[in-house]
Amino acid sequence: MNHAVESAELPAFIAVGAGEQSRQIAVRARTGHPPGLFWLGGFNSDMKGTKALALDAWAAERGRACVRFDYSGHGESGGRFVDGTISRWLEESVAVFRQFCGGPQVVIGSSMGGWMALLLARELLRQPAEATLAGLVLIAPAPDFTEELMWKGFSAEIRREIEANGVWMRPSEYGEPYPITKVLIEDGRNHLLLGGAITVGCPVRILQGAQDPDVPWQHA
Repeated sequence: MNHAVESAELPAFIAVGAGEQSRQIAVRARTGHPPGLFWLGGFNSDMKGTKALALDAWAAERGRACVRFDYSGHGESGGRFVDGTISRWLEESVAVFRQFCGGPQVVIGSSMGGWMALLLARELLRQPAEATLAGLVLIAPAPDFTEELMWKGFSAEIRREIEANGVWMRPSEYGEPYPITKVLIEDGRNHLLLGGAITVGCPVRILQGAQDPDVPWQHA
């Protein structure tokens, strides 16, 4: 809690990971009343996205605590996007939650952030933190997306390229193509949640659009 600042204009930075794996993670922590809000963004998104900024503005108007950050390789954080994995981004999520949050928290996860929120809840059940989960809000949650929404949906040609070259540059409607790596796909298989009970220890609310082009409502 001592990291939190009144102004959300300039990020704080914390180091996550050891040795060559260390990366600088940018965090914006707004002090305020509980329960605090903890934002987990989507794949290839950042804490200056429209949903993250709307959440921060809502918290500011109501005097609520709010923490948001960028995964490594995203936004203002260090590291390369091409090196990103679910394991790395989960490690960063847990580290930021433990260092910046105290008391009850409502965790809001969007797309990949919904997967991260569920994995964070599981980690907190294993090793409790000073902060506790008051609830989860999952916006178009995409658990297991590396397997269910990427690998299983890729053509044989794309799969061969990933297997042979270790990476495929995926076209994007929002800008430059971005890398989908073999390491990302393989690491994602270590964190799959669907197909069994997911214990989170708190209430859950899911917000899902019926016409979402990236995460079908059937997946949520």
